[in-house]
Amino acid sequence: MAAESSRPLTAWTEGWLSSAHHLPSPNFGVRPAHASIDLVVVHSISLPPGQYGGDQVLDLFTNRLDWEAHPYFKSIEGTQVSAHFFIRRTGAVWQFVSCDDRAWHAGKSSYRGRDNCNDDSIGIELEGLEGDTFEAAQYVALEDLLNQLKQRYSLKYLAGHEHIAVGRKQDPGPGFDWERMRQSPALENWCFPDPVR
Repeated sequence: MAAESSRPLTAWTEGWLSSAHHLPSPNFGVRPAHASIDLVVVHSISLPPGQYGGDQVLDLFTNRLDWEAHPYFKSIEGTQVSAHFFIRRTGAVWQFVSCDDRAWHAGKSSYRGRDNCNDDSIGIELEGLEGDTFEAAQYVALEDLLNQLKQRYSLKYLAGHEHIAVGRKQDPGPGFDWERMRQSPALENWCFPDPVR
């Protein structure tokens, strides 16, 4: 496993946050010319489900996952996905795709009157299991990351995968502390799902 730590988030270079751990994914594309990056989508993921601390999520997002390593992996074999960021249980932040580009995290989706949320959103995966709770270090890292993102992009919406793919996805689920997000100074004047779950 690569050495990592929770580091302060600072400067940007072509959509890459300099203080995040960089692991470029081949799973991305160019955003449409008309895209207005104004939405952040929060997800949760762990591989195998409920197991934390390994490199399997990193491997999934870079098409290096060994499909034979665990029975669950056969059910997602061949999947090509990515997120812009992944926040470990420790608060360490990994980046896979430049925020200027389109990561493959949302799938079929619709929010604030627009379809195809990958086109104009930034995807952040939290290491966790949908419906379970998340660590304090993850919330600190998430708020720091959102604060940095809002200084570079015209962000104003925060939603869960469950809100943009209703009935298809349930993450991050009821264990995610939406009220904490609503009270965060970093998210003043942002719009949240209604009702907040």
